[in-house]
Amino acid sequence: MDNNETSPLYTEIRGEILLVRLSRPQKRNAMNDATVLGIEKIFSNIPDGIKCAIIHAEGKHFSAGLDLTELVERDAIQGMHHSRMWHRALDKVQFGTVPVIAVMHGACVGGGLELASACHIRVAEASAFYALPEGQRGIFVGGGASVRLPKLIGMARMADMMFTGRVISAEEGNTIGISQYLTEEGKGLEKGIELATKICSNAGVTNYALMHVLPRITDASQDQALVMESLIAAITADSPEAKERMKLFLDGKAKKVGE
Repeated sequence: MDNNETSPLYTEIRGEILLVRLSRPQKRNAMNDATVLGIEKIFSNIPDGIKCAIIHAEGKHFSAGLDLTELVERDAIQGMHHSRMWHRALDKVQFGTVPVIAVMHGACVGGGLELASACHIRVAEASAFYALPEGQRGIFVGGGASVRLPKLIGMARMADMMFTGRVISAEEGNTIGISQYLTEEGKGLEKGIELATKICSNAGVTNYALMHVLPRITDASQDQALVMESLIAAITADSPEAKERMKLFLDGKAKKVGE
């Protein structure tokens, strides 16, 4: 996507890492259609050589959710197609070609939380907070939260957020599973880059399996899941990169756990 003053997104390449910045700070990075379609375009066209991506945000907030100033009246069919646009875009994040890390601070609300929940790793700064205000506005989530968020925090907690308008702090969110990492304010991107660097060092086939196979294993019946696990275990172990890594380990040339 072209970087310019009017673009809702800004991209930067640092080595093997693609940085994608939400760049509408004057709107608290509210998600309009241009932002959603821009995300779809970026994650459909990951440059060669990129092994991990980070989504972060400019200003005081990750994203305040759907940009209600652009909300237009739609009939049921139009509303469904608009929701499916979000699904299509965020599927490119979750089931794309590289792992994606979200670095969250300030408001991570509604559609912003839906975007973050599509990422594989979530880093929260101390200022982050989470909410799903759709329940109080008489609507329902439409960007995939009802599918992704319960897998992170459970159906009961998501329902509570929508029933009551409950706001969850960064610390509580880390405890219940919204984020995997919690940092001091201003340290989130640094942590995200540290994690991305580690991810880039993994075997590509393993990263692919974690993105595309593990979610399907967890959704499958036990019998089907175990067959899928055995197949992907055999495929990854048979890759030349895996064989080389195992040889280094057996020869005592690879780092041990904890080193």
